Amino acid sequence: MKKPILHSSLIALAVLGITASSAASAAKPGMEKCAGIVKAGKNDCGTSKHSCAGQATKSSDAEEWVYVPTGTCDKIVGGKVVAAKK
Repeated sequence: MKKPILHSSLIALAVLGITASSAASAAKPGMEKCAGIVKAGKNDCGTSKHSCAGQATKSSDAEEWVYVPTGTCDKIVGGKVVAAKK
């Protein structure tokens, strides 16, 4: 495995580990929604495809998201910050 791919994969795994208790993380300042990095079944909340956490059917779906510490999403390959609804 090439170093950049390995490095990106390790960062993504670490972020997903950090967000294991995402319900508590959602209310904390300093967190943002990050789409496109979710492993199947590990999403934090609903999308247009379903209404609950843990229902992502495929990994890296561009619509599925998890909470990550602010500024982290931009560092992950495939990650895209989801704007908060007003």
